[in-house]
Amino acid sequence: MRLSREFAVLTSDQVLNSIARVSAQADVEAQGAVLRALVNANILQTLPRSSDLQLNAYVLEFVRGLTREHELGLAAVLQARVIAIREATEVLNEGMAEADMDRVRSAANKLAELFRQISLQLDQDRHALLELAENAKSADSSMPISQRYRRVLEAYDQYVEPMNQMMDTGPQGTFYHYLEDAEHALDLGLERLSVQGVLYSHRLQLRQVAHQAKELRRFGRLVAQQCADTLLPLREELRQHNVLSSAISLLLGQVRKRGLRRALSRYTDNTALPVWRNERGFKLQLGDEVRMVMAAARAYQPQAVVFPQDEPSEAMQLLEHVEEAAIRAHLARSLPVEDLLDWLNSHYADLQDATLLRLFHDLQHEPDWQFEPAAHPVKTRLQTIRVLHHPHRVSTPE
Repeated sequence: MRLSREFAVLTSDQVLNSIARVSAQADVEAQGAVLRALVNANILQTLPRSSDLQLNAYVLEFVRGLTREHELGLAAVLQARVIAIREATEVLNEGMAEADMDRVRSAANKLAELFRQISLQLDQDRHALLELAENAKSADSSMPISQRYRRVLEAYDQYVEPMNQMMDTGPQGTFYHYLEDAEHALDLGLERLSVQGVLYSHRLQLRQVAHQAKELRRFGRLVAQQCADTLLPLREELRQHNVLSSAISLLLGQVRKRGLRRALSRYTDNTALPVWRNERGFKLQLGDEVRMVMAAARAYQPQAVVFPQDEPSEAMQLLEHVEEAAIRAHLARSLPVEDLLDWLNSHYADLQDATLLRLFHDLQHEPDWQFEPAAHPVKTRLQTIRVLHHPHRVSTPE
């Protein structure tokens, strides 16, 4: 397996050397027998027009699944599968609208398969990214850092960035929107099938696929966060290292040309060295014991502060008691009235302005009377305010 990661095609000598390392006691004839057995079992396949060998793709994929040594997939494949979710959801909605159970079940199976493939790819890509980061960190420290982190940067630009855009919860993202649409369609279809009383197996199928959609939303969010947490620090480290390296190289060049004293004696903005800094500052605060010692040393006497008493609120004044039944009876006897607010102000001028306005609005909802607003507004002066309103004519319906 390790040899297949370095060479896509193996020669017979390379395979025999690998067998010899595993079975050191076997002679040349036994090693050849093992090689023939692998070829006969179709674990190793002979390439056409050549005697070279290649590991069976199914075997290779199976072993990589066991050892979690996957290759990083393509973001375009993931995007195509996400778009296929939208198409399958549309088919599901059409099947529900036409009461076609065959289309509904076919669309549900399609969604289930897409959810399975996307989950599998996300899991494989997550392990592939973790392996890339581990290889970059464990590489030879004497190697230039740009060379060590080259695959990390490529993975971030070609996979993580497109995946973050796709998983954006805003209008630009598609992953969560399509999943939410599919989940909503599945829940709605399950509710309709329950009302219609279809077979339990059909309803169970939709319920299981809906659960897959919910789980995929959670898993996708988790994988995106883990990928960003793994690669972003390495990318930031390389970016800072590049800036620092360029600044140091410039400064060393000035020292070489002008000398140390002249190069470092004059400060300019361009000579500022970029450094790492901790974004989180530290705060110190005196404890209460220290405050008490300082207060005793200075003979501090705290001054008593008298807080103002709560003043009675004016809320009680707003709760003015009004005999609304009497006012309604009075108004009924006075109909028709040309201006309701002016009538209230004329006969109940002792009431507060807020009470008059509340009565003005409440009386307009009286179902037994007819209210007709005037076309032109007028001003009516109350006790403290002046109101611009359309006079409401009140009358009894004919």
